[in-house]
Amino acid sequence: MTLSSAGIKKIAIFRALQLGDVMCCIPAIRALRNAYPQARISFIGLPGMKDLISRFAIYIDEFITFPGYPGLPEQAYDADGFIVFLRKMQNKNFDLVLQMQGNGSIVNDMISSFGAKYMAGFCMNSSTATELMLPYPNHGHEIKRHLMLMTHLGIPDTAAELEFPLQDADFKALENRGLFLKAKRYVCLHPGSRGSWRQWPPLYFALAADVCAEKGHQVVITGTKQELELATKVAGLMKHVPIISNGKTDLGAVAALISNAKGLIANCTGVSHVAAALRIPSVIISMDGEPERWGPLDKELHRTIDWTTDQEISKVLEVVESMCHYA
Repeated sequence: MTLSSAGIKKIAIFRALQLGDVMCCIPAIRALRNAYPQARISFIGLPGMKDLISRFAIYIDEFITFPGYPGLPEQAYDADGFIVFLRKMQNKNFDLVLQMQGNGSIVNDMISSFGAKYMAGFCMNSSTATELMLPYPNHGHEIKRHLMLMTHLGIPDTAAELEFPLQDADFKALENRGLFLKAKRYVCLHPGSRGSWRQWPPLYFALAADVCAEKGHQVVITGTKQELELATKVAGLMKHVPIISNGKTDLGAVAALISNAKGLIANCTGVSHVAAALRIPSVIISMDGEPERWGPLDKELHRTIDWTTDQEISKVLEVVESMCHYA
């Protein structure tokens, strides 16, 4: 390792991004934990990621809520809250802070103000690279970008597989919602995504859902309460009647629902990574032109369709039908 474990007792990871982004860095965090088994590792992230991070107690000891920062679009900037946050970070006296947000153009100066003994992570280019700072790789899968950072730091690569630890409370929460479904006899349909430009047209989701229904599978539309209108629109375009679960399930219950599904049909968004972590077959529609960065790594279990280059709905429906028959 570039930094001896003997001198690294307190580590912070900065990645203030959404569900899929955070899940994609877990393999790197797993490698980090293996390299520093005695260190206390804190994760600095968006408020909504606290539940997710709590599931990885074997790797992460503490979640710290990030109050936003100018130039970062994920949440509004809380100036007063940031002052309190910065003082807290400085008082933590971290031995090492890892910048795993991106190329560092916005956050590297901020993170350096934490006052940690060492700062490592991504930087803009080779002119600012060091043995602890890696020029941000604008290629490859998101999971492997972060594993590249671990390799740069002399930390052995453990594996690229995703994880989503399920808990008994997740299945209990699902049961309490009254969604009594037979395992492997239903398909989850997730038409929502952050930003309408990343959403496959509702009509096409409806066509894909009807293929599943005609193969004997109940269709369950998932999503947030804010996506209920979209779910209702998809349901209205279907020939068959789906179950709409929008707003009825939290992250854990959705994951429990996916874990017993025959498969998932979704945009390339957070739940696609949940399905990948749980080894549930999926058909993922990539609307951002970056399927090789964000699509599931297992190309047999998961089929990613790059809609920006191939917009033949008949091909997608064939893939959906194949998923319905997957053993």
